[in-house]
Amino acid sequence: MSSNIDSQVVSGFGDEWSRFDQSSLDENELNSMFENYFHIFPWGSLPKDAVGFDLGCGSGRWARLVAPKVGELHLIDPSVALEVARKNLSELKNCRFHTGGVDDIPLEDSSCDFGYSLGVLHHVPDTRDGMRKCVAKLKPGAPFLVYLYYRFDNRPAWFRLVWKLSDIVRRFVSRSPHGVRYLVSQCLAATVYFPLARGSKVLEKLGMNVEKIPLSQYRNNSFYTMRTDALDRFGTRLEQRFTKSEIEQMMTDCGLKDIVFSDRSFWTAVGFKE
Repeated sequence: MSSNIDSQVVSGFGDEWSRFDQSSLDENELNSMFENYFHIFPWGSLPKDAVGFDLGCGSGRWARLVAPKVGELHLIDPSVALEVARKNLSELKNCRFHTGGVDDIPLEDSSCDFGYSLGVLHHVPDTRDGMRKCVAKLKPGAPFLVYLYYRFDNRPAWFRLVWKLSDIVRRFVSRSPHGVRYLVSQCLAATVYFPLARGSKVLEKLGMNVEKIPLSQYRNNSFYTMRTDALDRFGTRLEQRFTKSEIEQMMTDCGLKDIVFSDRSFWTAVGFKE
């Protein structure tokens, strides 16, 4: 087995995407979430019939919107979620499905016109090496879009303290059996995520700035998304977090240049292979 992979994390994500296959996600919400990540992606720079990859595709929710824009899209995931993606994207004939992780991406080096990996590389033991393996598959000048968990470098001290307390809960829950992870995460979605998100929405309508309220980013999301992300957050054993400067340095070290960060999602960035 690949060394840069955590088998228990893979198993957890397989369970997550089997439970939440995104079939219940509203189309408008999906498009809004997609835009939050991809608004910095340089679609106009891609060649006609571009070939690219989605590393850690999960249920295929992003691929569902990327595939119609390109010539061929390779979906890569080490978990049983790949079968969920295969089912969800069965009508898209330009999708190719591969079982694999960052150490065994089944594509030739310097063969792809673009690539992206959203919310994945912070769940492998060596994030930097995982990114380097992704960049190796790109042609010179090709863009790579990545989303990594941020280390709250743009948040106040009290916010970081709240996260540290929540992380104690995560460390306990994520080591429980799948059924327990699911049950606890759904309780947290109902008792923590939903009240804070909907409360933030009410306060925003009253004219208040709610950006610093924990989980306010979910104020316009469905409860389905909150349930999905609660399982993602509290059910995953391995997560790593990075500051903006650390991510930029990592991308540079991996051979990317002209790096641009999103102002909507911390930290989503795009860079071009040197």
